[in-house]
Amino acid sequence: MSGLIKPVSSFMLLAWVLAGGATTAFSHQQNFPLTVENCGQNIRVNLPPQRVVTIGQASTELLYHLGLHDRVVGTSNWFTDVSEEFDQVNSRIERLADNFPSFERVVSKRPDLVTADFMFAVGPQGVVGKREQFHSLGVNTYVMDSECPELRTDGASSGPVVFSLDKLFQSIRNLSRIFDVQHRGEALISEIKNRESAVILQSSQQGYEKLSAVFWFSSADIQMDPWVAGSTGVPAWMLASLGIRNVIDAKEEWPSVGWESIARANPDILVIAEMTRRRFDGDDYRKKLEFLRTDSVTRHMDAVLNDRIVIMDAQAMRATLRSIDGLEKLSAALKDMDFARE
Repeated sequence: MSGLIKPVSSFMLLAWVLAGGATTAFSHQQNFPLTVENCGQNIRVNLPPQRVVTIGQASTELLYHLGLHDRVVGTSNWFTDVSEEFDQVNSRIERLADNFPSFERVVSKRPDLVTADFMFAVGPQGVVGKREQFHSLGVNTYVMDSECPELRTDGASSGPVVFSLDKLFQSIRNLSRIFDVQHRGEALISEIKNRESAVILQSSQQGYEKLSAVFWFSSADIQMDPWVAGSTGVPAWMLASLGIRNVIDAKEEWPSVGWESIARANPDILVIAEMTRRRFDGDDYRKKLEFLRTDSVTRHMDAVLNDRIVIMDAQAMRATLRSIDGLEKLSAALKDMDFARE
């Protein structure tokens, strides 16, 4: 795959040197071109991208955290409001679509890199466009590594991938390399690791191993079976980190499960997603709360009767930088519930 940005010319290099930019220019000569593996594809990068379109809030906020907002020329596919610390930065960048933009809308921004949170956005299904379509125009693509299927030695998919922070760290490291800001990426990874260790240490002293939980993300209609967290996604990682049992044993990330089955399992805790997106009826957390407290099946569940309901940012339930926030929030909420005295 060819790179997107041409190697710097002698004239441009001389101009940078005269302007005091010699260190940056020579650093790029030493580190580029580079090849990064992503979801089974090798991405060749000649120089750090200058124009990026993001298809997904996770990759958008990751680039912001790495101090790369000046490279982002368009964003899309938002679940919640941008993190408060990036309000001003984000307000100056064009939002191409609340959900998925068209292929034409993306390429109209003349990007040299497109990042995507979901494989189905730029993968074989190509809801926005297939990777090959972008690559044929000289536009590189990068999909968040949590979306990459695990491959067997024969190249076939081995099925759903169980989430771990290592997948998030891989995205941070790769994008940091692509943009030549490795020091920022490693600092971010170190911070997240320290926060995770602190939560696990604290929870190990609380005796949560007898507790059970369910995460409810959304529903196509509030009266329909909910999409709840299975045993492979971010919520499964949160529960495992805290020593809590997920009553949903499905291998899918967000399977649809009937409330009768959930009520029979009678989880101790319910965690429901809050988001500003209104693509589905169940996106509104207030409708979730009303349903849980009034439905003939759900209102008798222990978690509802004892108000053991945690409202969590939807982005924290996905493979994002907010995942660690969600782990901390859940841990703090459980501590306030004080199960030890019940």
